[in-house]
Amino acid sequence: MELIWIVPVAGIAGVLFAVWLAWDVLRRDTGTDLMRDVASMIFEGANAFMRRQYTTIAMLAVVVAVAVGALVGYFDEDLETGVLAGFAFIVGASCSALSGFIGMYIAVRSNVRTASAATRSLREAIMVSLRGGAVSGFLIVALSLLGVAGIFGVYSRLLDNPIDKTPFLIVGFGFGASFVALFAQLGGGIYTKAADMGADLVGKIEAGIPEDDPRNAAVVADLVGDNVGDCAGRGADLFESTAAENIGAMILGVAIFVATGNEEWIMFPLVVRAFGLIATIVGVSAVPFFTREDQNPMTPLNYAYWVIVGLSTGFMALVTYVMMDDEWGWFFAAGVVGILTSVAFVYITQYYTSGSWRPVKEIVEASRTGPATNIVMGTAVGLETTAVTALVIGSALVASFVLGDQSGLPNGGVYGTAVATMGMLMSAAYVLAMDTFGPITDNANGIIEMSGAPGNARQITESLDAVGNTTKALTKGFAMGSAGLAAFLLFSAFLDKVKEKLIETGQPLPDGTVIRSLTDPLPVDLSGVGVFVAALLGVMLVFLFSSLAIRSVAHAAAAIIEEVRRQFRENPGIMAGTERPDYGRAVDITTRAALRGMVGPGILAVGMPVAVGLVFRGVHEAGWLVDTGPQTVAGMLMVATIGGIILATFFNNVGGAWDNAKKYIEAGLLKVPASNPGNPALEMEVLGKGSDAHKAAVVGDTVGDPFKDTAGPSLHVLVKLLSTVTLVLAPLFIS
Repeated sequence: MELIWIVPVAGIAGVLFAVWLAWDVLRRDTGTDLMRDVASMIFEGANAFMRRQYTTIAMLAVVVAVAVGALVGYFDEDLETGVLAGFAFIVGASCSALSGFIGMYIAVRSNVRTASAATRSLREAIMVSLRGGAVSGFLIVALSLLGVAGIFGVYSRLLDNPIDKTPFLIVGFGFGASFVALFAQLGGGIYTKAADMGADLVGKIEAGIPEDDPRNAAVVADLVGDNVGDCAGRGADLFESTAAENIGAMILGVAIFVATGNEEWIMFPLVVRAFGLIATIVGVSAVPFFTREDQNPMTPLNYAYWVIVGLSTGFMALVTYVMMDDEWGWFFAAGVVGILTSVAFVYITQYYTSGSWRPVKEIVEASRTGPATNIVMGTAVGLETTAVTALVIGSALVASFVLGDQSGLPNGGVYGTAVATMGMLMSAAYVLAMDTFGPITDNANGIIEMSGAPGNARQITESLDAVGNTTKALTKGFAMGSAGLAAFLLFSAFLDKVKEKLIETGQPLPDGTVIRSLTDPLPVDLSGVGVFVAALLGVMLVFLFSSLAIRSVAHAAAAIIEEVRRQFRENPGIMAGTERPDYGRAVDITTRAALRGMVGPGILAVGMPVAVGLVFRGVHEAGWLVDTGPQTVAGMLMVATIGGIILATFFNNVGGAWDNAKKYIEAGLLKVPASNPGNPALEMEVLGKGSDAHKAAVVGDTVGDPFKDTAGPSLHVLVKLLSTVTLVLAPLFIS
């Protein structure tokens, strides 16, 4: 246990570094009175939404925590286990909510400071926006690390539970985090995209005014949405990811611990995450040294990422060498597979969503012939992205499994995939910082526009906003890639949970096999009718969930569109610039619509796996089907996970590509042969803002908005929520 001390040290260091970053950002200049006025409206709107949203989530979480504790206690026939599961749920939910709220708070304080910095230099604007985003990244990863380590220590040391049983007892922490993340991502995603669609369609298309024009009543709601969706929602999402995947990896380490007696196999995921946090502190600190005024803002962010990748590789070698005895080489190689997978997803996402490459340029060219061809080409690009995603995730899983299996340890292959997942998530704090960088720069751009700042500042914030679109997209790609690796990890953890229960009860499988250890196989026969039907229901869940989320955006957007039209119609002074729109009314309409829309998909996601497991348990007990509850749930879990990964990949990338196709045209990069070629000065004509091509691209971007910022990110959470809810409630499904 030589390295376990690094866990609390790195966790506390991450929190302190985040506090220093927050201090550094908050002490900076807040710009003009007009800038501060716009920023205060964004802050008030975001706070109002977050209070109402988290009040709703808190009430739901308390009900679910009591239900989880009661169900686990009853079906597990152990009241203490039920109480511990319910308490872990509350702790995980509270930490997830806190992570999201803190991230949003700092982001809305950073936007005006980034806008002010842009009036002076690109270098300062990058530094302020990235550090503002990094506050969220470090707090989320550090709180996740300290939360999992803390509750593990309490349950194993203070409550004296066996160390090999404790990972199963703390799964409720991951379930609580997933539960809050799902509702936070759904509510924030519905809000942000409804406001964005309303602002774009009425402002740009109908009224012909620029983006973030202060005459648009929905513009403040749009800027608020960037924070409650991309900051708070994604913060809760990645908190849940790091917590659930740590716990899942610890569960997989139990089988090796039982065989070797070495506790370090259980503690390894926490130690690796701690070293990843240290590597990220160094990487973020290095960004100012890579930044120059005359470069693409993405360049210093990429350099810092490579610093983190290099340090993570070195730390992975150190941790595996110290903690894994003679088998360290195989698991180090598996960890490198995970690190390289994270690099692959960062650059795959950049390729498909950045204007520098073929996919976005194809969409731009298609925009010249109207919105229909823009949407058709974008859809084709989005569908194409699923191929490389599946190949990369599949290759990483096979390679890490084979490497782990070469160690000769029991469960070594599956543990190799867990090590790869930990390797991929070592840079999670930095990737989350780049994600929050996006809404901060987007808000800064809006503040510059609404406050009438100088043109050079607008150029800086527009360039940062375009980079922010790419960083938000690559974060989604990273999150989906890690979810793909983690899906197998958590699926295996679910099977281990079922095997642990079968070992306790001595209950044989339908074919008479008795599970005697965690290394015994638990067959899931896909030819069984119960398993097949459960799998069918699983993939249906993914599509129905997405439908409900997108429909909620459509309803909310319709309400905000009608409100903006009403204000333009009833108050002509708004368009003339002599009167101020009623921003608060638009914010309130969007808030209420988002909170209504998040409940249905959330309940469906939590209730579906429970219903499937209980129904097929009853059918099996009645003697109608051979397939047991755990087997059918496993089938549903496997196919729903695969369907969720593929569909989320499509949603994320097509939305990002449509968005940057619009940005490409707005930047004046679409040039066509001039209608008057006789004049050398007019040989090429720019199709920019206001052109038919631009209007077509705006329509495509609007279609993609609920894909990339509502349904796609919510599917990330759904994939992991299905695993955590089945892990916690596994006793319910066993006859």
